[in-house]
Amino acid sequence: MTTFWLLAPVMVIAALGLIFARKAVHAALALAVVMISLAILYAVQGAPFLFAVQIIVYTGAIMMLFLFVLMLVGVDSSDAVRETISGQKLAATVIGLLFGITVVLAIGQTVSGAVVGLGDANENGNPYGLAELLFGKYVLAFEFTSALLITAALGAMVLAHAERLTPRHSQADIAARRMREYAESGRHPGPQATPGVFARHNAVDTPALLPDGTPLASSLSPSIVERGQVREGFDDDIDKVVEQLETEEQRDRRAGRDGRGTDGFGGEK
Repeated sequence: MTTFWLLAPVMVIAALGLIFARKAVHAALALAVVMISLAILYAVQGAPFLFAVQIIVYTGAIMMLFLFVLMLVGVDSSDAVRETISGQKLAATVIGLLFGITVVLAIGQTVSGAVVGLGDANENGNPYGLAELLFGKYVLAFEFTSALLITAALGAMVLAHAERLTPRHSQADIAARRMREYAESGRHPGPQATPGVFARHNAVDTPALLPDGTPLASSLSPSIVERGQVREGFDDDIDKVVEQLETEEQRDRRAGRDGRGTDGFGGEK
């Protein structure tokens, strides 16, 4: 009972936050608090299977579905206040009040007296007793609930589906369009070279080099070009390499005239 009286106010506050929260993210967090608290109550009452299902299925999988819905509708989007169906708010209010009264009466009858029958219900194990209730006494309610969840999932898919205004382009259509652009404007049909290709530095600020050694401007990100962070000075690098090669060649020639050679590691034989 101590755990119940500690978690009950938290669950009630989180449930009210779920109803009155203005942002969908805050409502999802409040729902997570309610689900985790409910799982703890299952564990206290000796139902480890329901505890695991509540954490893994509902708090895990169902909350992921809520996150997907948030990504679809957007975090900052707001609902329209104009009713699309007349009387919708009144009907929702009446049904919500009836549901709240039913839940309060059910919980009141449950917690008003001492809990009895847990030993008999869990005699063969908690999963066995739960399966006997779900597929025996409450099989119709279980099937109706599963049908409701499937209908809700299909409705979310239908609402999130957007009709295409243009036909979908196949891979052959994309290839033909690229070849037409190449014939009309000279745009290369293949992918552009990435930064650092044929260059001495493999970095995003180093443009790729064409076969003639000139930089390829389209290989750089426009943001790097706008910030002025493009690496330059390729001619100087090439001049340094040529000078280094010429110096090594002259040193080898001088070593050949003196009758000495190198061991391949810069030292004399």
